[in-house]
Amino acid sequence: MSAPDEARSSLAALAGLLAPGVPAVAAQVLRAYDHPEAYVREFADRLQDRGIEEPFAGLAWISLVDALAEYDLLAEFDWKEDAHEIRARLGSLASRPPVDPWVLIEDAEWGLLTADFLAACGRHYAEVGAALAVLDIESDCYPVVCLRAAQTDRLTALAAQAGCVAVPLGA
Repeated sequence: MSAPDEARSSLAALAGLLAPGVPAVAAQVLRAYDHPEAYVREFADRLQDRGIEEPFAGLAWISLVDALAEYDLLAEFDWKEDAHEIRARLGSLASRPPVDPWVLIEDAEWGLLTADFLAACGRHYAEVGAALAVLDIESDCYPVVCLRAAQTDRLTALAAQAGCVAVPLGA
């Protein structure tokens, strides 16, 4: 398989892994990969918020982040987000674990900076068999997904095969 074919296949597999049962996510990602000019025209408003006006090499990765957010499968946090806001937004993800990890958060952790609080959340999610990971978009924000802990290695491998980076939190 050639490198472009591998990247395309990996992006499609990532969409399936992070959005099972939501084929629209893969459709958006593959549209961005296969037809970047058309994707930029179609999603101009959404991309404008990111300062993107034309196709670039990482467009399909950005489209994955945006599509996951559209279906409540990703929460994006500013570098100095309030811990209670993080809890609320992670708790509203469609992919949240069935067991509530928030009862494991210690009082002192609520005062941590965003990156440290997200790492603590990742450790607590792992205690209930879930994982949090950042889909790195080379920005000062944290696009965070939730998945089963057993899927973390597959997530990071697929991201690497697509030429992107997914970083598990709290590992």
